Amino acid sequence: MLPIVQRLRRNRRSENIRRLVRETSLRVEDLIWPVFVHDQAEDAAVESMPGVSRLSLDSLLGACETASRLGIPAVAVFPCIDAGLKDAEGSRAFDPGNLLYRAVRAMKERFPDLVVITDVALDPFTSHGHDGLLDGGDVDNDATVSVLCRMAVLEAAAGADFVAPSDMMDGRVGAIRRALDEAGFQRTGILSYAAKYCSAYYGPFRDAVGSKIGKDAISKASYQMDSANVREAMREVELDLAEGADIVMVKPAGPYLDVIRAVRERFDAPLAAYQVSGEYAQIHAAARLGWLDYERVRDESLLAIKRAGADMILTYFAPEVAAGL
Repeated sequence: MLPIVQRLRRNRRSENIRRLVRETSLRVEDLIWPVFVHDQAEDAAVESMPGVSRLSLDSLLGACETASRLGIPAVAVFPCIDAGLKDAEGSRAFDPGNLLYRAVRAMKERFPDLVVITDVALDPFTSHGHDGLLDGGDVDNDATVSVLCRMAVLEAAAGADFVAPSDMMDGRVGAIRRALDEAGFQRTGILSYAAKYCSAYYGPFRDAVGSKIGKDAISKASYQMDSANVREAMREVELDLAEGADIVMVKPAGPYLDVIRAVRERFDAPLAAYQVSGEYAQIHAAARLGWLDYERVRDESLLAIKRAGADMILTYFAPEVAAGL
């Protein structure tokens, strides 16, 4: 037998050697914590997302304190609006005194250094659950872009550091950039949901924000991306960057690692990935059944997203992972 010259196992022999040669690492600085807020005095558990609750405003500020203490640099806040305040036009989104804007103002007043990211989409505010204005059953692209610009300016005025259009309307990033600049918010960034897929993994999130209408999920296939497409994602990212996006995002993360890698290899811009509610829920469910090691699978799933090329990860695991790190 010829001598084996290259023995790769030599670099796996002990934990300290493995640490020395490790190619990818997950840091607290890589994490963004998505949180839900509602206009109630008490928190309400989200049944389909173990360990996650819709937070009262006081609890939201407590979560921000936790994030600051753990070194988590950013929080993405999503409002759960009372059903009685919703209508077909999502008009509550344009009330400067609504829950979202009050929450952002309170967060920035107490924690000015914490990066606050706000969602730009109408689905938490509409009675039909779609991300924009309907015209004959479909979402009207240009009319929706117009109202999203108003929403983005209100979010910036409340103190958001980044507005994050998640609606997937054509041309919305450029229009929002112009609206922000004209309103004097040149310093407000845009974190674009550039490649947001029409995914079945969003179900628990829709439970959390109350945008699930009826027993069956509504179809958003006419504006969110087809799960089969990668080349189209490259076009979406390229357009959003050309229109002024500061950070681009792929959503979901785990089932779309190939898309994250493709974006990373083609573009130099900061890249976020969203480990969505369904990814979070399935890890919890399998662990509760005793089928998976919860902490190891949780950490491996995040490391895979980072290894694929994401610079930052939105994950509901953020506080517990940060505490471990």
